[in-house]
Amino acid sequence: MDGQLTFEFEQRPTIKGFPELRWTGKRPYRTTQYYPAQLRETYGEELNGWINKIFWGDNLQVMSHLLKEYRGRIDLIYIDPPFDSKADYKKKIEVRGIGKAESDSTSFEEKQYGDIWTNDEYLQFMYERLLLMSELLSDKGSIFIHCDWHKNHHLRCLMDEVFGPTNFVNEIAWCYYGPGSPGMRQFNRKHDNILWYSKTHNVWKFNADAVRIPHDEKTTGNFKQGLRGSGFIAGEYSLADGKIPEDWWEMAIAGRYPNDGVKRVGYPTEKPYKLLERIISAATDQGDIVADFFMGSGVTQMCAMKLGRRFIGADINLGAIQTTTKRLLAIAKEMKPEDIRYTGFEVYNVNNYDFFRNPVEARGLLIAALEIQPFPQSDVWDGELDGRMIKIMPVNRIATKADLKELLANLPYKTYEKRKEENPHQPVERITIVCMGHEPDLKGALEQELADYKIDIRIMDILRDKANLQLKRDSEAEIVRQDGKLVVRAFYPMNLMQKLSLQKEYVEDWRQLVDSIMIDWNYDGVVMQPSVTDVPGKKEMVSGIYEIPESSGTIKVKITDLLSESLEVEVR
Repeated sequence: MDGQLTFEFEQRPTIKGFPELRWTGKRPYRTTQYYPAQLRETYGEELNGWINKIFWGDNLQVMSHLLKEYRGRIDLIYIDPPFDSKADYKKKIEVRGIGKAESDSTSFEEKQYGDIWTNDEYLQFMYERLLLMSELLSDKGSIFIHCDWHKNHHLRCLMDEVFGPTNFVNEIAWCYYGPGSPGMRQFNRKHDNILWYSKTHNVWKFNADAVRIPHDEKTTGNFKQGLRGSGFIAGEYSLADGKIPEDWWEMAIAGRYPNDGVKRVGYPTEKPYKLLERIISAATDQGDIVADFFMGSGVTQMCAMKLGRRFIGADINLGAIQTTTKRLLAIAKEMKPEDIRYTGFEVYNVNNYDFFRNPVEARGLLIAALEIQPFPQSDVWDGELDGRMIKIMPVNRIATKADLKELLANLPYKTYEKRKEENPHQPVERITIVCMGHEPDLKGALEQELADYKIDIRIMDILRDKANLQLKRDSEAEIVRQDGKLVVRAFYPMNLMQKLSLQKEYVEDWRQLVDSIMIDWNYDGVVMQPSVTDVPGKKEMVSGIYEIPESSGTIKVKITDLLSESLEVEVR
């Protein structure tokens, strides 16, 4: 299906006084384009005709892709979306054998994503994605949205609009503790919010017995026959069975980052395993499909695998894909033979994302590569080049006509009117739109919107023109066959090495810079199916020397560095 995929939203019943959130530039979202997915890697095997799926890409495009096959089939969606915290989330890179780089954002500390939004931009972003999630959710499904005080009130209104206020189930307060800043002028903000909505009114799964917790000692001591306290349900029950947790979670999930038996990987927005374990156990049965479209470090997918659920995950950050892949491979090895083993998974690209590894850096890379004079404080333009105003559209996805709305809303029309009067036969502006692929006739749509003005518009398509750009130096490696072994003699991750040079760090062994090595001994030229997954522990390094099976054919080697950038090499 290569054209427009159209869907109609369920009509909510009219409710007197029903509130609707408004914002500047709010756009209805009733159609979406089908985006093809490219299968890149396969790990493990199918079970009962199913293999789990991980997608690298903009989740709007990923969900648009999934609609064709999974509309109304997903049983649980958990998302930990941007909070609009006004912060950049970073990960400190740990060079093996050296330690953590204590550095600022200009050196060896890698940004994962930026969480800085305008209010209108954030609301439209979430509105479109929630609409797609409502289409993917099954009739008995639930959605849990993790947020905090920054956007909780707005997201509650959006959820009422998309799912309907009658489908609200719970607002859970996840309480944690820790020191506050001195001189504060309000109580410490020490809880997050988790909004739970069902797809269908009064129809959702809730496995009470799977999440019961022990009663307080006082409750046990004072219990009398017939007493129905908090967390009890009608009918016969035993005090020893425990109670259903309240809608504030602290006792079972003590602290924000508890020691819950699952090693943390240091991803900036990583959530505790126990938190996801409770949600997934309560809202799904074994074999159900669980999805997380802001996947991060893959805690949702890891938990789903351990609990015998099927899963789908997506993230726009390549580092999240690499981190999740490693975690899932480790969990699959730990699982027992008697476990329900939905351990196999595939890794896809939706659209072509090989150009940019980290969307946070993309704007700066383009500005440098195109030699644009940047405008750091402009609400409209990213910079100027050869007398033309430059607008860089969202990277890691194609530009759409809808993306032009924000640009059109912020153009300096009063200035254009003045220029038009002064020089009626000259363009009032020269604009270059920089994008990574685009919808057909994007230029024509913009010219039509600005038909009252003579505006010279050009479209620079990076996917088409990228051969002429040198944004990053590619990594290099020396890999040879030697005495029946595959030997990696050297690896040069150029971008990582450049950042290390700024730190003046000296690396004695190339393996100190390697996060993992994957090898497919019989690469089919399309999909990598690694049979060697060399993922060392924190204080270990990759081997670099591997026995070649007699049955090997074309060998595909994937070396991933500490920045999650990969070099893929075929060895014949």
